[in-house]
Amino acid sequence: MNKKLLSYLGFVLLAIGFTACVDSESTVESILEKDKKAIEEYLAANPLTGPKDFVDEVSGFRVIWQELSNSGRLPVPGDTVQVNYVGKLLNGRVFDTSIESVARDNNIFSENRNYIPLRFILGRGQLIEGFESAIAIMEAGDKATVIMPSLFGYGGAAQGDIPPNSPLIFELDFIDLKKGPQQ
Repeated sequence: MNKKLLSYLGFVLLAIGFTACVDSESTVESILEKDKKAIEEYLAANPLTGPKDFVDEVSGFRVIWQELSNSGRLPVPGDTVQVNYVGKLLNGRVFDTSIESVARDNNIFSENRNYIPLRFILGRGQLIEGFESAIAIMEAGDKATVIMPSLFGYGGAAQGDIPPNSPLIFELDFIDLKKGPQQ
């Protein structure tokens, strides 16, 4: 056999070996399916309704509006948005908030933090994908609950008290929108 063929066969065997070592429970697809199932179970136990909703059946990403402002002020990348939020796990545990009273009520208050609305520039990737994606489809003045698979949150990485592969819930109050320089 020539060296080229031996190299190729070695590569193929190495690839097969690596594939065999991948835990079928930890593939992106299997984690997404687990997350979607957990979200469905959460919603069955905690029905959320509102005047409008967005559901991506493929990814399991959901936005359920509690209040519609009908302001017509949709953000675009480059706009500065101001949002109050409460972040939770599916078990209801609050892990972060911009609202002092919520932090105190859930024993996560920190004296070293200013509890003010979050201000960020949309589209710069400053926040997790699911948070920005939800704001991008909301109008200034809207209030909504976002439920996202871990893929749209912190994925397989633990983040503080958030375990790896955790679907997340955010209650968002889109307070204000400041138009940015548009291209």
